[in-house]
Amino acid sequence: MSAAQLFFQSMNLNIRYDAPQEVWDQVALIYEKLEGWIGYAYDLPFWFGFDETQKHICASVEPSGLQFSGLMPESEWDEWRKAVKAIATEILGYKLGEIKAGEVDF
Repeated sequence: MSAAQLFFQSMNLNIRYDAPQEVWDQVALIYEKLEGWIGYAYDLPFWFGFDETQKHICASVEPSGLQFSGLMPESEWDEWRKAVKAIATEILGYKLGEIKAGEVDF
């Protein structure tokens, strides 16, 4: 896939940086269930690839929430993003979504 077909993607989920440890302990389970999971590099979780100039997604904990970002075709991103929210909601037991999109409160 050429780089021209990849677009920068990002989302912040309502998993706060100061969430209880029992929440963070379950986040690793969420990571592993997501399509494309390949492990950690630079202390960050990655999906699809470690080369940040190619198709990849990584996650980081930010004051605004759990952020996923990377390069991916738009149609794939839409499906992957939906899967993240569904899997995270199932595992954590509360509605996960994007604060910026108005899906949930912070």
